[in-house]
Amino acid sequence: MNLYAKLMERNVARRPVRVGLIGAGKFGAMYLHQVLRTPGIHLVGIADLSPARAIENLKRVGWTEERYAAASLDDALKHGTTFLTDDWESLIGCDAIDVVAECTGNPVAAVEHCLAAFAAGKPVINVTVEADAFCGPILAHKAKQAGVIYSLAYGDQPALACDLVDWARACGFPVVAAGRGHKWLPQYRESTPETVWDHWGLTAEQAARGGMNPKMFNAFLDGSKPAIESAAIANATGLAAPSQGLAFPPGSVDDIPTLMRPRAEGGVLEAKGQVEVVSCLTAEGQPIPNDIRKGVWVCFEGDSDYIRNCFEEYKVVTDPSGRYMSSYKKWHLIGLELGISVASVALRGEPTGAAICFNADVAATAKRDLAPGDVLDGEGGYTVFGKLMPAETSLAQGYLPLGLAHQVRLVRPVAKDACITWSDVAIDETLPAVRLRREQEALYAPTMSRHA
Repeated sequence: MNLYAKLMERNVARRPVRVGLIGAGKFGAMYLHQVLRTPGIHLVGIADLSPARAIENLKRVGWTEERYAAASLDDALKHGTTFLTDDWESLIGCDAIDVVAECTGNPVAAVEHCLAAFAAGKPVINVTVEADAFCGPILAHKAKQAGVIYSLAYGDQPALACDLVDWARACGFPVVAAGRGHKWLPQYRESTPETVWDHWGLTAEQAARGGMNPKMFNAFLDGSKPAIESAAIANATGLAAPSQGLAFPPGSVDDIPTLMRPRAEGGVLEAKGQVEVVSCLTAEGQPIPNDIRKGVWVCFEGDSDYIRNCFEEYKVVTDPSGRYMSSYKKWHLIGLELGISVASVALRGEPTGAAICFNADVAATAKRDLAPGDVLDGEGGYTVFGKLMPAETSLAQGYLPLGLAHQVRLVRPVAKDACITWSDVAIDETLPAVRLRREQEALYAPTMSRHA
């Protein structure tokens, strides 16, 4: 890898990569801290619905007022400073910007931002993986049509898992499974923003002191975020989604090769070539030492005697048969690592993961019995959680993707644990995100029907 050398070349030539950032929340603020110490990068503009909140985050991560005091984008370009605005359209429309980073966390808004950037000839790094989970394949398709790059964000687990899968395949290893870790017990599925901190191990006061958003953290806890990120991994690598959803088998990093085998060989997989999530808790809720909760992994196969002999000679951890091995990255640093995507997209013309197929989907699923008139509140809320499933199943049943289950009113009752369908809700079909999802369904449905 020589991204740093390429950044230094741009720095010496005084020709920095010019970046526009949409959304200066948690993820964006982490990148804002790192961009101060990254050569060859100029953050030209930041667009946020609340410039005052963005300023608070800028100060918190070490920015001086002089750095974000530009009076306009032109002023920022002239003096090497940063312009802060609430007008994302002007940021995307700035000809001088090389890369747009979408960091809002709002899937419906993210789709609109991505499409506008493509129309303006701008590559996009989409941090809002919730949008990628329900329309990443069509976003990648639209970017290709526009002659630009669409990319997952390095630092988030999907891009890191894609990196491991690419490494294994480039080495010549057949990939058996890939995924991330998680803290999981089945009862977490029913968690709401009111109960999240009890499960997380914090008091409400501690969480408030740290500025932690209970709905966002609950989306991790109730399984929605693992499903979303697993869908992104599946669609970017060509791996399959389990037919019955994620199993969340408990295990340590050393257990991965044993767990991630086909069931016929003692593992948890329906078949080779799937995504899965490993829990850091036993079935009884006890912590497992040396867990992979904050990281990602890939399991691959030694499909020849020679490779299996190498595994043995180099004393690597395998399953009991010596056939399966894993590699992993135990930690992910979220926005602190986003610069890898910026450099890769701008300097190499390569995404750090992007959908190549529509293998997996995340269906909005009822947390409790829901009645007509109830308003769905999206991932991490009180009404729904996300269930990973094969995209073919989701399309055949007409399931509503989790990313569109925000402020949508039910018109029919839905029983607890049932997946919600398009016909169960009143939804604005004119929204760009809804139209794009419908276009994706139309694009892939004929292919899926041929395979049925």
